[in-house]
Amino acid sequence: MALQLGDTAPDFEADTTEGPIKFHDWIGDSWAVLFSHPKDFTPICTTELGYMASIKPEFDRRGVKVIGLSVDPTDRHAEWAKDIEETQGTAPNYPIIGDSDFAVAKAYGMLPADVSGDPLARTPADNQTVRNVFVIGPDKKVKLILVYPMTTGRNFDEVLRVIDSLQLTAKHKVATPAQWQQGDDVIISGSVSDDEAREIFGEWDSPKPYIRVVPQPS
Repeated sequence: MALQLGDTAPDFEADTTEGPIKFHDWIGDSWAVLFSHPKDFTPICTTELGYMASIKPEFDRRGVKVIGLSVDPTDRHAEWAKDIEETQGTAPNYPIIGDSDFAVAKAYGMLPADVSGDPLARTPADNQTVRNVFVIGPDKKVKLILVYPMTTGRNFDEVLRVIDSLQLTAKHKVATPAQWQQGDDVIISGSVSDDEAREIFGEWDSPKPYIRVVPQPS
């Protein structure tokens, strides 16, 4: 069954380019991003892994751990890292999971349960559904799922934008409107009564009675 928002992210033990991990223990009290790839040395994924490495300080600043996954053995990831550095200018500076038994891909609903065999015998097209981004909160719940086709590179700036929203709305009783960016006005959550909203936020500017817009809380 596919994961849904609000589900507990499946825990697992796996080998990575930075050694073995137990996923929930690795997350600890942080936020986390798990992003997956159908195979090593695929060109679009190569650009994604390189770009993620270049902007990882932005994730660090937000207290978000980053981890990749590819359906290939971990020893191939080391060779791929050299290629990523050569072509993209930045080698991965975060762990990459070796999922050669497909266990993590299956647990996260990215491959069918009956997939088996030698991962090196599978083509990227065989694993094309392993192109997800999962944002996981400190409570180990899934907060965001993005699924990309093989032909479209992921927008990690958008992932950062959503994380900014998730972290803000987890702390305050607000929601963020379309095209919201860090620092923009927000909307008071619909679960907050008008009296409670005035107590917390004061009076608000509203284009419609049911949209209660206030400056972003600090």
